Amino acid sequence: MSKAVKEKKVKAVPIWMGILVFVLAFGAGVASKFAIQPGWAKEYSVAWNDELGTRMVDLPYGDGEANKFDLYLPADSGKESYGLVVYLHAGGFTAGDKSGDVEMLSWLCKKGYVAAGINYTLFAELEGGATNGASVLTQSEEIRDAIPKVIEAAEKEGYHIDSMTISGGSAGHALAMIYAYRDAGQSPVPVKMTFGAVGPSCFHREDWDNYGFDRETEESYQGAAGIFSAMLGEMLSVEEIKDGSYLEKMNPISAAEWITPDAPPTVVAYGTYDRVQPFKASLRLKAALEENGVDYRYFELPHSGHGLQNDHALYKQWMEAVEEYLDKYMLDEAD
Repeated sequence: MSKAVKEKKVKAVPIWMGILVFVLAFGAGVASKFAIQPGWAKEYSVAWNDELGTRMVDLPYGDGEANKFDLYLPADSGKESYGLVVYLHAGGFTAGDKSGDVEMLSWLCKKGYVAAGINYTLFAELEGGATNGASVLTQSEEIRDAIPKVIEAAEKEGYHIDSMTISGGSAGHALAMIYAYRDAGQSPVPVKMTFGAVGPSCFHREDWDNYGFDRETEESYQGAAGIFSAMLGEMLSVEEIKDGSYLEKMNPISAAEWITPDAPPTVVAYGTYDRVQPFKASLRLKAALEENGVDYRYFELPHSGHGLQNDHALYKQWMEAVEEYLDKYMLDEAD
């Protein structure tokens, strides 16, 4: 089971850091929605209807209030086995809900996959400077614990799962990559691929220059310590930020650090002008995939920010690559 989420006191961070957390949440919430309104996007934006199959909502996978998932079962229930595609919601680790991804999950279900959206405990600040104890680390543990329950629920309905893909947008993409690269070995079924957009994969402070964390100043050190501590769920000292020793502590939530030659095929997209997830960090992800010989597609959208909003042609190519990789790595198992 995942670690219990408990209240705990954390060292106060400057007001601007609180604003930063808000910006992360707001920007990430917009992220993978992209207000995808071009005509071609309708193909990937499917409204749910009962002709597609069966949708089961708010199935529990743990004791936490947020520990629930939605399961989408395709209308064709006569196959020997099915591929599962999990899509994790955006929201900067502090907001969002699986209900916001109905169109993506419906599209996946329409393609014949069992699809699932999973909620996780969101970071929240309580009265008196305490937090609810949620962090990227605890969220990743909740996702890890949820996957067997999702598969169990599908099997109970007569849909035998023998492979899976895990994916998401922004915060959800970060959690998907952590599972794909760190936890795939614990998956009940093989993880065939992962896809997503604009998820942070590593925390080298020099890459986070859009927040000023690359500067050699006390404010920079304190800022990096504040936001990275909140994401990790463990207090990092200014000294650890200065000497770089914090990076080892961040490893459990640094997806790029877990990439090996056995990592699943990957399709990702990032915006060059992303002011939420530092673009430079995505280059480390790309380098790790390349160095380990992973089959991957990396799309750089040169005119876009976190919402991937200004490069429609490249966004379309990314979605086409997602579909291509699903067909290549999941189709045999889904048929």
